[in-house]
Amino acid sequence: MRRTIGAVVAAMLLLAGWSVLRAQTRTAPPAEPDIMPALLEEVRGLRTALEQMSTAGPRVQLALGRLQLQEARMNTTIKRAEDARTRLAQLQREQAERQQQLRGFESELKEAGSRATGANAEGPTAEQLAAVIEHHKQLLAIHNAEVQRVAAEEATYAAEVMSEQARWTEFNQRLEDLERSLRPLK
Repeated sequence: MRRTIGAVVAAMLLLAGWSVLRAQTRTAPPAEPDIMPALLEEVRGLRTALEQMSTAGPRVQLALGRLQLQEARMNTTIKRAEDARTRLAQLQREQAERQQQLRGFESELKEAGSRATGANAEGPTAEQLAAVIEHHKQLLAIHNAEVQRVAAEEATYAAEVMSEQARWTEFNQRLEDLERSLRPLK
């Protein structure tokens, strides 16, 4: 019997030890979470941010350089358009003056025709006036062609100004987009 009692006591001790061990593992504080994946993710985020910052500087400088070149092109084109406008206005004034002179010569020709029929003929003859009128008509035709050429040139420059301004606006928009992308998130 002693053996049986000894076996029962040993079994009870074994059961008691096992239940105590099991209770300790259940109530033991959980193991600390592994922080390495979180740190690794943070390092990757920092690396990405540094890469973005290192490429942003040259991109901004390049965009700014392009914007400055575009401004120079636009200013040159505006200057050409203004010069063409000024030249066109000058040519149109000269054209009006030549037309006025031509009308004056034509009225003199009419007067010369009436004087030739009269007894007293003073001043240039009708033939001379006709030659002067023909010469002025030729000069006026050449001048009109020049006015048309300069008007077409001015229109071309005006279209170029609009095109260059559109490109400038596009470059400016790119710079604004870059600026927004570089702002820190809040």
